[in-house]
Amino acid sequence: MSGQLGILGGTFDPIHIGHLLTAEIARETLALDTVLFVPAADPPHKLAMEKTPAHHRQAMVALAIAANPRFGLSTVDLARPGPHYSIDTVRLIRAEYGLSAEECYFIIGGDSLVDLPKWHQPTELIKLCRLAAVHRPGYQPDVTALESMIPGLTARLDWVEIPLIGIAASDIRQRVQQRQTIRYQVVEPVRIYIEEHGLYYPEKFFPRP
Repeated sequence: MSGQLGILGGTFDPIHIGHLLTAEIARETLALDTVLFVPAADPPHKLAMEKTPAHHRQAMVALAIAANPRFGLSTVDLARPGPHYSIDTVRLIRAEYGLSAEECYFIIGGDSLVDLPKWHQPTELIKLCRLAAVHRPGYQPDVTALESMIPGLTARLDWVEIPLIGIAASDIRQRVQQRQTIRYQVVEPVRIYIEEHGLYYPEKFFPRP
Protein backbone atom coordinates (compact mmCIF):
# COMPACT_ATOMS: atom_id res chain seq x y z
CA MET A 1 0.00 0.00 0.00
CA SER A 2 1.02 3.63 -0.29
CA GLY A 3 0.14 6.45 2.07
CA GLN A 4 -0.01 6.86 5.82
CA LEU A 5 -1.17 4.08 8.13
CA GLY A 6 -2.28 4.27 11.75
CA ILE A 7 -2.07 1.31 14.13
CA LEU A 8 -4.53 1.11 17.01
CA GLY A 9 -3.92 -1.86 19.24
CA GLY A 10 -6.02 -2.95 22.18
CA THR A 11 -7.77 -5.78 23.92
CA PHE A 12 -11.10 -4.48 22.54
CA ASP A 13 -13.09 -6.37 25.16
CA PRO A 14 -15.40 -5.03 23.83
CA ILE A 15 -14.61 -2.43 21.20
CA HIS A 16 -16.68 0.71 21.88
CA ILE A 17 -17.37 4.11 20.38
CA GLY A 18 -14.42 5.65 22.21
CA HIS A 19 -12.08 3.41 20.21
CA LEU A 20 -13.86 4.29 16.97
CA LEU A 21 -13.84 8.02 17.65
CA THR A 22 -10.14 7.93 18.56
CA ALA A 23 -9.32 6.15 15.31
CA GLU A 24 -11.42 8.47 13.15
CA ILE A 25 -10.09 11.70 14.63
CA ALA A 26 -6.50 10.41 14.47
CA ARG A 27 -7.10 9.49 10.83
CA GLU A 28 -8.39 12.97 10.05
CA THR A 29 -5.82 14.88 12.13
CA LEU A 30 -2.82 13.05 10.71
CA ALA A 31 -4.22 12.59 7.17
CA LEU A 32 -3.99 8.82 7.47
CA ASP A 33 -5.22 6.68 4.60
CA THR A 34 -6.10 3.76 6.87
CA VAL A 35 -6.30 2.92 10.55
CA LEU A 36 -5.67 -0.72 11.40
CA PHE A 37 -7.31 -2.14 14.51
CA VAL A 38 -5.05 -4.79 16.04
CA PRO A 39 -6.74 -6.96 18.69
CA ALA A 40 -4.26 -8.10 21.31
CA ALA A 41 -3.79 -11.76 22.11
CA ASP A 42 -1.92 -11.50 25.40
CA PRO A 43 -0.56 -8.00 26.02
CA PRO A 44 2.32 -8.29 28.52
CA HIS A 45 0.78 -5.75 30.94
CA LYS A 46 -2.53 -7.65 31.10
CA LEU A 47 -1.37 -11.26 31.37
CA ALA A 48 -3.14 -11.72 34.70
CA MET A 49 -6.49 -10.51 33.38
CA GLU A 50 -9.17 -12.82 32.08
CA LYS A 51 -10.03 -11.90 28.52
CA THR A 52 -12.88 -12.86 26.25
CA PRO A 53 -11.69 -15.48 23.72
CA ALA A 54 -9.88 -13.88 20.80
CA HIS A 55 -12.35 -15.04 18.14
CA HIS A 56 -15.12 -13.07 19.85
CA ARG A 57 -13.03 -9.93 20.21
CA GLN A 58 -11.93 -10.18 16.58
CA ALA A 59 -15.53 -10.63 15.43
CA MET A 60 -16.69 -7.60 17.41
CA VAL A 61 -13.94 -5.43 15.89
CA ALA A 62 -14.91 -6.58 12.40
CA LEU A 63 -18.54 -5.68 13.06
CA ALA A 64 -17.67 -2.30 14.57
CA ILE A 65 -15.49 -1.10 11.68
CA ALA A 66 -17.45 -2.58 8.77
CA ALA A 67 -19.13 0.70 7.84
CA ASN A 68 -15.88 2.68 7.51
CA PRO A 69 -13.78 1.92 4.41
CA ARG A 70 -10.82 3.69 6.00
CA PHE A 71 -10.69 1.19 8.87
CA GLY A 72 -9.07 -2.22 8.67
CA LEU A 73 -8.52 -5.26 10.88
CA SER A 74 -5.16 -6.92 11.45
CA THR A 75 -4.80 -10.28 13.18
CA VAL A 76 -1.02 -10.02 13.33
CA ASP A 77 -0.98 -10.44 17.12
CA LEU A 78 -3.62 -13.18 17.17
CA ALA A 79 -1.84 -15.26 14.54
CA ARG A 80 1.45 -15.72 16.41
CA PRO A 81 2.53 -16.98 19.82
CA GLY A 82 3.16 -14.45 22.58
CA PRO A 83 4.05 -12.55 24.54
CA HIS A 84 3.42 -9.73 22.10
CA TYR A 85 5.22 -6.42 22.16
CA SER A 86 4.31 -3.28 20.25
CA ILE A 87 7.71 -3.14 18.59
CA ASP A 88 7.13 -6.57 17.02
CA THR A 89 3.62 -5.60 15.90
CA VAL A 90 4.96 -2.49 14.17
CA ARG A 91 7.76 -4.43 12.47
CA LEU A 92 5.37 -7.03 11.11
CA ILE A 93 2.80 -4.50 9.87
CA ARG A 94 5.46 -2.35 8.25
CA ALA A 95 6.81 -5.39 6.42
CA GLU A 96 3.34 -6.53 5.36
CA TYR A 97 2.34 -3.14 3.96
CA GLY A 98 5.75 -1.97 2.74
CA LEU A 99 5.82 1.13 4.94
CA SER A 100 8.62 3.43 5.98
CA ALA A 101 8.93 4.68 9.54
CA GLU A 102 7.46 8.02 8.48
CA GLU A 103 4.37 6.37 6.98
CA CYS A 104 3.49 4.41 10.11
CA TYR A 105 1.80 5.92 13.17
CA PHE A 106 1.33 4.00 16.40
CA ILE A 107 -1.70 5.46 18.18
CA ILE A 108 -1.19 5.62 21.93
CA GLY A 109 -3.16 7.08 24.83
CA GLY A 110 -1.68 9.75 27.06
CA ASP A 111 -1.86 7.30 29.96
CA SER A 112 0.20 4.76 28.03
CA LEU A 113 2.67 7.45 26.99
CA VAL A 114 3.49 8.01 30.67
CA ASP A 115 4.42 4.33 30.94
CA LEU A 116 6.34 4.21 27.65
CA PRO A 117 9.78 4.01 29.35
CA LYS A 118 8.64 0.68 30.88
CA TRP A 119 7.70 -0.78 27.49
CA HIS A 120 9.86 -3.29 25.66
CA GLN A 121 12.59 -1.42 23.72
CA PRO A 122 10.84 1.99 23.57
CA THR A 123 13.86 3.73 22.04
CA GLU A 124 13.84 1.26 19.15
CA LEU A 125 10.06 1.54 18.81
CA ILE A 126 10.17 5.27 18.04
CA LYS A 127 12.72 4.59 15.32
CA LEU A 128 10.27 2.26 13.59
CA CYS A 129 7.23 4.57 13.62
CA ARG A 130 5.83 7.88 14.73
CA LEU A 131 3.69 8.06 17.86
CA ALA A 132 0.22 9.60 17.70
CA ALA A 133 -0.52 10.50 21.31
CA VAL A 134 -4.17 10.95 22.27
CA HIS A 135 -4.89 13.30 25.15
CA ARG A 136 -6.69 11.52 27.98
CA PRO A 137 -8.35 13.11 31.04
CA GLY A 138 -6.21 13.09 34.16
CA TYR A 139 -2.92 12.51 32.36
CA GLN A 140 -0.48 15.33 31.64
CA PRO A 141 2.71 13.62 30.52
CA ASP A 142 5.95 15.37 31.36
CA VAL A 143 7.39 15.19 27.87
CA THR A 144 10.71 16.71 28.99
CA ALA A 145 11.16 13.92 31.54
CA LEU A 146 10.11 11.31 28.98
CA GLU A 147 12.60 12.74 26.48
CA SER A 148 15.40 12.29 29.02
CA MET A 149 14.49 8.60 29.33
CA ILE A 150 13.75 8.02 25.64
CA PRO A 151 16.03 10.32 23.63
CA GLY A 152 14.44 11.45 20.39
CA LEU A 153 10.85 10.95 21.57
CA THR A 154 9.72 14.55 21.14
CA ALA A 155 10.65 14.59 17.46
CA ARG A 156 8.66 11.41 16.88
CA LEU A 157 5.51 12.55 18.70
CA ASP A 158 2.30 13.98 17.25
CA TRP A 159 -0.61 14.99 19.47
CA VAL A 160 -4.24 14.21 18.67
CA GLU A 161 -7.02 16.05 20.47
CA ILE A 162 -10.28 14.12 20.89
CA PRO A 163 -13.48 14.89 22.80
CA LEU A 164 -13.47 13.48 26.29
CA ILE A 165 -15.81 10.51 26.35
CA GLY A 166 -15.94 8.63 29.63
CA ILE A 167 -16.50 5.13 28.27
CA ALA A 168 -14.37 2.16 29.27
CA ALA A 169 -14.61 -1.47 28.23
CA SER A 170 -14.56 -2.51 31.90
CA ASP A 171 -17.63 -0.35 32.56
CA ILE A 172 -19.44 -1.88 29.59
CA ARG A 173 -18.71 -5.39 30.84
CA GLN A 174 -20.02 -4.43 34.27
CA ARG A 175 -23.17 -2.91 32.82
CA VAL A 176 -23.89 -6.11 30.91
CA GLN A 177 -23.35 -8.17 34.05
CA GLN A 178 -25.84 -5.94 35.86
CA ARG A 179 -28.34 -6.13 32.99
CA GLN A 180 -28.01 -2.42 32.20
CA THR A 181 -28.17 -0.93 28.72
CA ILE A 182 -25.05 -0.45 26.61
CA ARG A 183 -26.85 1.09 23.64
CA TYR A 184 -24.88 3.94 22.05
CA GLN A 185 -21.74 2.95 23.96
CA VAL A 186 -21.05 0.26 21.38
CA VAL A 187 -22.33 0.15 17.82
CA GLU A 188 -25.54 -1.81 17.42
CA PRO A 189 -24.05 -4.87 15.66
CA VAL A 190 -21.61 -5.27 18.55
CA ARG A 191 -24.40 -4.93 21.12
CA ILE A 192 -26.38 -7.64 19.31
CA TYR A 193 -23.30 -9.88 19.11
CA ILE A 194 -22.68 -9.55 22.85
CA GLU A 195 -26.29 -10.46 23.55
CA GLU A 196 -26.46 -13.36 21.11
CA HIS A 197 -23.23 -14.91 22.40
CA GLY A 198 -23.88 -14.23 26.07
CA LEU A 199 -20.65 -12.31 26.51
CA TYR A 200 -20.10 -10.67 29.92
CA TYR A 201 -23.37 -11.99 31.33
CA PRO A 202 -23.28 -13.96 34.60
CA GLU A 203 -22.34 -17.55 33.79
CA LYS A 204 -25.48 -18.93 35.41
CA PHE A 205 -27.56 -17.12 32.78
CA PHE A 206 -25.37 -17.35 29.70
CA PRO A 207 -22.50 -19.87 29.69
CA ARG A 208 -19.65 -18.45 27.62
CA PRO A 209 -19.10 -20.44 24.38
